[in-house]
Amino acid sequence: MTSAQVGTDNAPDGAEEGYERGLGSRQVQMIAIGGAIGVGLFLGAGANIAKAGPSLIFMYALAGVIIFFIMRALGELLLYRPVSGSFAEYSREFLGPFFGYFTAWTYWLMWVVTGMAELTAAAIYVHYWFPRVPQWTTALVFLVILFGVNLISVKLFGELEFWFSMVKVTALIGMIVIGLGVLTFGFSAAGDTASVANLWQFDGFFPKGVGSSLMTLQGVMFAYLAVELVGVTAGESENPEKTLPKAINTLPWRIALFYVGALTVILCVVKWTEFADGVSPFVKAFALIGIPAGAGIVNFVVLTAALSSCNSGMYSTGRMLRTLADNGEAPRAFSKLSASKTPALGITVSVAFMGIGVVLNYIVPEKAFGYVTSVATAAGIWTWLMILISHVLYRRAVVAGRLPASSFPAPGGAVCSYIAIVFLLFVTGLIAYDADSRVCLYVMAGWAVVLGIGWAILSASNPEVTRRREPELEKVG
Repeated sequence: MTSAQVGTDNAPDGAEEGYERGLGSRQVQMIAIGGAIGVGLFLGAGANIAKAGPSLIFMYALAGVIIFFIMRALGELLLYRPVSGSFAEYSREFLGPFFGYFTAWTYWLMWVVTGMAELTAAAIYVHYWFPRVPQWTTALVFLVILFGVNLISVKLFGELEFWFSMVKVTALIGMIVIGLGVLTFGFSAAGDTASVANLWQFDGFFPKGVGSSLMTLQGVMFAYLAVELVGVTAGESENPEKTLPKAINTLPWRIALFYVGALTVILCVVKWTEFADGVSPFVKAFALIGIPAGAGIVNFVVLTAALSSCNSGMYSTGRMLRTLADNGEAPRAFSKLSASKTPALGITVSVAFMGIGVVLNYIVPEKAFGYVTSVATAAGIWTWLMILISHVLYRRAVVAGRLPASSFPAPGGAVCSYIAIVFLLFVTGLIAYDADSRVCLYVMAGWAVVLGIGWAILSASNPEVTRRREPELEKVG
């Protein structure tokens, strides 16, 4: 999504078919909230609790601080130049065309593998009700259904995501309230054992050591993937100068409530030793509380959340391929829209790649989720690093007087971005250290080779594409 793509100085608003500026404040807010609540929390937290115990709460809080640094850095860039291409465009502007190309394609990869993770999670959720149905069958059915939905229309995207996010938020708040009720009034089957002391009385707050807790950071970071999706709405928001800062500034309380708060309540109600890999901690908690119907309802909610995220992934990947095509960095065929004004070819190709997740569910159903989340995390870390490095370079340009200051400066200037960069490199080191997740770095290395070859071919066939261009400012609102 280039700066020339949506409402540039040379084109009227809405000149690009399929892109609308119809996202109001409530929709941007809910997309931001929903982006921070996904399968990484609903399903991935189960395995991480088993590895780290109650200390997982601290890991989510620590990672949440870093995510806030990243989002404030992105926010400053967005209010300097609101573009729908967001971080890919800033990479192109501050680091050069190759980095914009690499970041756009890698973000596409991130959403493809995230879609695989969501399909895997959805299959696991259905397994709760129908244990005899193979995971790969369920994943394939959901893939086909969502593919059909994405080909119909993009006009209702903002409204649908608003309600999808509303379901997730309402369910999480309900779970927190019920958990607090169990702790306070002692009702239900878990009332006798529910206690704040559960956070430390089973081998302490770090029951398996600090090292084991740190190793969960890669899964924790996956839980925060898509929080940057609010940046992609910049070129489509009715009033980004107001809606984007508000959405970003509310991030700390969202993390405190939905991640730290929800996990704290659950681990007080149910001792951490009850949780295991492949089981949603929320479903498990309700089952142990003695409300089986509640567990079924929660299972339905988290199933909806997984399908919502996968749906967003299909939407985003199709659009990203169209952006790359408009930049001359992907086949021109991807820029064409169908009769229903959807980037049908881009969606189709993306869904075909998401189908690899169905194959993984057939070959290694017990490891499918772990494999795809590690690849998605690695791709997400690259995207976040590009945001942070672009922010550092932007701040240097502002200090030197080469660029105008943003109306939404990040606190501490570039200092917090440097801290976040070091943290992300540390998490990358943890991924390299862990034998199971290390495979994602091999995948990323192969991905880099493929993109490098693609760039060399582009440079030879169309040198103009690889030259640095002056950014175009947008008419927004």
